[in-house]
Amino acid sequence: MTDASRGGQRADGELPYASDYHAPVLCKTAVDGLVADSGGVYVDGTLGGGGHTAALLDRLDDNATVFGIDRDDEAIAFASRRLDRDIKSGRLRIVRGNAANLVELLTPLGVSRIDGLLMDLGVSSHQLDSPGRGFSHSREGVLDMRMHRAEHDSGDDPDLTSAGDLINASTERALSNLLRMFGEEPRARRIAAAIVAARPLHTTTELADVVRGAVPRTDEAKSLARVFQALRVAVNRELESLEAALAAATDLTRPGGRLVMIAYHSLEDRIVKRYMRSGDTTGVVRRDLYGNALAPWRPLGRVVKPDAAEVAANPRARSARLRVAERT
Repeated sequence: MTDASRGGQRADGELPYASDYHAPVLCKTAVDGLVADSGGVYVDGTLGGGGHTAALLDRLDDNATVFGIDRDDEAIAFASRRLDRDIKSGRLRIVRGNAANLVELLTPLGVSRIDGLLMDLGVSSHQLDSPGRGFSHSREGVLDMRMHRAEHDSGDDPDLTSAGDLINASTERALSNLLRMFGEEPRARRIAAAIVAARPLHTTTELADVVRGAVPRTDEAKSLARVFQALRVAVNRELESLEAALAAATDLTRPGGRLVMIAYHSLEDRIVKRYMRSGDTTGVVRRDLYGNALAPWRPLGRVVKPDAAEVAANPRARSARLRVAERT
């Protein structure tokens, strides 16, 4: 039963476990797919506002343990207040860090095996809606885009550069490759040339204006989304971190344990799909001499997308793709 002290439902009643910080996507489906043992040890590798974690705690028995991991101090502060009772009871432990370093984060805490890992990839609503974070092209702010605050650069990613540093220091060719690789932007060369011609750029609105001037008006919205996605992915090394987190999940998850991943663009989803199929990013399943698959994961069911009601209540959920796999 939902615990009201966890902020289990917003006042409008449309999105269970949503908060002013973030609305967790496909929340019930994610928890249903994750929990195979209601008394086990689980990890939410993208704690955010604590929505998925709250739903998971409600589903689990009192003797279960959940670890919530995030590298954003604002997320940790919010979730810590929201889930204060669960922290005090010992059911929840919040860890600052990157899920890519899952083994290194959990081993000192005495955890060598987990029953499941959940990751809701991408950016939280709070990060998008905070102009100072620089994630949104519709809100003026400094071109930062780092998942953790700048004052904590001595933390898990000490040499992480900001989006502004990246676009102002990169060559035109490097920028073009970045936009094509991480944003799948068809006009990457034209946009990169426009950025170089307009440098230095310091704010999100300056960059957005340059992008608008480099593409047809009918394509402005899509190109802006692709450019900002590409920079965010590059700045935070998101694809590299995702691959490392998947490998760590393979090392830690017990046989029969679950992996639930929610992706928001094709680059992430392709990596997840291939890894769940084969255990690496190639998607090629290795077999033994008898033809038996050697993959460490077995996909369960088909990819799940938000229904019309959820998208209507939370438009940012529209591109979500949820996949579930079981450790073999």
